[in-house]
Amino acid sequence: MSKIIIIFASMSGNTEEMADSIAAGIKENDVDIEMIDIMDSPEASILEGYDGILLGAYTWGDGDLPDDFLDFYDEMDDVDLTGKKAAVFGSGDSYYTHYCAAVDILSEKLRERGADIVMEGLKVELTPEDEEIKRCQDFGREFMKKSLVSSI
Repeated sequence: MSKIIIIFASMSGNTEEMADSIAAGIKENDVDIEMIDIMDSPEASILEGYDGILLGAYTWGDGDLPDDFLDFYDEMDDVDLTGKKAAVFGSGDSYYTHYCAAVDILSEKLRERGADIVMEGLKVELTPEDEEIKRCQDFGREFMKKSLVSSI
């Protein structure tokens, strides 16, 4: 059985809601999925034990990763993600110049570490509404199709 991990940072609950909805789409397949809030201080080496990786973060200020994601981000320099399928999601505010930049920052780090980014990052404006919730569920389903880590 394939193993999927979702690690997310959420201050207001928006990105956590996205993570829950993405997980709902993934759970339609026969996979083992683990969700971890970045506030629980996982070590980046945990990523090496999974077939599929989804990272989620809100964008802080004008294009920064949230502070609670910084240690994990730095630790990623020591992991080899070659052959791992990955995607990134997050929430942001288009008021700022760099809309949802955390999604792009995390995608680039995963790529640098050898992961295969199987789909464009999912970006949602502030609080996910019904349409965005559906997009998140579809994102989870599509991740499974594109990553071929399920036993569909």
